[in-house]
Amino acid sequence: MKIKLSKGLNLPIAGAVDDVTPHFAAVTRAAVVPSDYPGFVPKVEVAPGDAVKAGAALMFDKRHPEVKLVSPVAGKVVAVERGERRKLLKVVVEMSGDEAESFDLTWNTPREAVALLANSGLLAMMRTRPYDVVPDPEVLPRDIFVTAIYSAPLELPLSARIRAEDKPLLDMAAEFLAGITTGKVYLSHDSSWTLGDVSGAEMAEFSGPHPVGNAGVQIAAIRPVDKGDTVWTLDIETLRRIGHLLAHRTFDAGAVVGVCGPAVSSPYVAKTVVGAEIAPLISGREVSDGRHHRVISGNVLVGTAIKDDGYLRYPYRQITVIDEGDDIDEFMGWATFSPSKMSCNRTFPGHFLKRLFKPDARLLGGRRAMIMSGEYDAVMPMDIMSEYLLKAIIARDIDNMERLGIYEVAPEDFALAEYADTSKLPLQHIVREGLDYLRKELE
Repeated sequence: MKIKLSKGLNLPIAGAVDDVTPHFAAVTRAAVVPSDYPGFVPKVEVAPGDAVKAGAALMFDKRHPEVKLVSPVAGKVVAVERGERRKLLKVVVEMSGDEAESFDLTWNTPREAVALLANSGLLAMMRTRPYDVVPDPEVLPRDIFVTAIYSAPLELPLSARIRAEDKPLLDMAAEFLAGITTGKVYLSHDSSWTLGDVSGAEMAEFSGPHPVGNAGVQIAAIRPVDKGDTVWTLDIETLRRIGHLLAHRTFDAGAVVGVCGPAVSSPYVAKTVVGAEIAPLISGREVSDGRHHRVISGNVLVGTAIKDDGYLRYPYRQITVIDEGDDIDEFMGWATFSPSKMSCNRTFPGHFLKRLFKPDARLLGGRRAMIMSGEYDAVMPMDIMSEYLLKAIIARDIDNMERLGIYEVAPEDFALAEYADTSKLPLQHIVREGLDYLRKELE
């Protein structure tokens, strides 16, 4: 099937990677951050000083102990960091050796297959609709959606992540997932896909601007989620990791990371591991302009700002460096008509220029009441009334939240609307809180 989307927006940001040849990036530490996995309530299994293998469990979900987060590397646990009220922040492993946990691949039923994914840490790399959380191993999915489209700002192309030799692993993994779902496995791709049909999956070709790569957009176009349905989503790299598990019995923690952004002097592709420490990956790569920079694990729309001692965060694909903006003094501030200012609004001359921009992290305005202008819908290719849905979430009106389509959405689906919002509201945070509230009330 072929699906074309017209709504959306591609942000013209400078600092893209030109040469997608991976360069090995040596790191000495990696970390697992449980807050990257919504719905996962962590109970740590290790202590500082413990030796662990790659793929060994570091923590498990208190509600579903079979669901685990595993170590991406072999080595020694050097820190179990906690925050306020002893909240588990992260577990840090110092790399040494290459010992890997070997998993038992025996399964005879769909639930046993799910248990294999849960025990290996791969189930935690998936998400569900509704709620956008780690899948419940006791609930089999209606369908499973795999996305092979990378449309977010400065994302690496598919060719940098998946190669021809990965095709047998993708076939094996898709057939495995097809035995779990009661429906179908859908694999969404764009015109850059050259690997042919994946065995066990129904192929869907998408075209259009971002957020065409969002799983929620693809689900809405193929087979929307109704009340009572549960579907799983994952990206093509997680599918490859499942194939690697089935072929080699080990957890594949390899990650291909684009180090990019306007404040990167020489963008490149780093070959590292999930959860790798970021400092070695960007060392010597930041622009020497004397300005403060913000390092983001992820893209500028949905990524996480990190500190100097930060680690690569889920989904482990990108590091973006931009100016912080707190040391910039410009005439008229956010209201300037400078053609160097990136904007989706026709009020600014930059909207009409065919050029790449260097945005910074400033809010560029003040928060105010929501303006019912339709600007959210202009960049959201989903058949929902986004402004009314957001108001229902803020009001905690469960009936209207359900009626207006909350089961179909995830916070990332509102990232572009948040960028375009003249009211400067934290839309992704609002949606996340709404999903968590609904889940707590109904489960």
